[in-house]
Amino acid sequence: QVQLVESGGGLVQAGGSLRLSCAASGSIFSINSMGWYRQAPGKQRELVAMWSSGGSTDYADSVKGRFTISRDNAQNTMYLQMYSLKPEDTAVYYCNANVRAVFAGPRDYWGQGTQVTVSS
Repeated sequence: QVQLVESGGGLVQAGGSLRLSCAASGSIFSINSMGWYRQAPGKQRELVAMWSSGGSTDYADSVKGRFTISRDNAQNTMYLQMYSLKPEDTAVYYCNANVRAVFAGPRDYWGQGTQVTVSS
């Protein structure tokens, strides 16, 4: 089994910054990709940023230039550094990882979510 635990959410004023963390643990053989999604009230969950095992990254247009995804391979931890936050960034942020567990094929895992609230 694989677990993803997020941390770092909170309340911040517009223009402020936050850093989210996602730690993966359990019977991990390899991690193919890790990413951050968010879901605002009444909206569908959307991709914010993605890291893949080849080292490439991808960002939603709405966060390009403001958010940076990074990973500590040794710790199986992923980060999302968020700058210049806007009220429209308010959402529950979810960590996602495509993981090949020991004695199992690759599948997606999700964290429990962490709330980010940006006040105007």
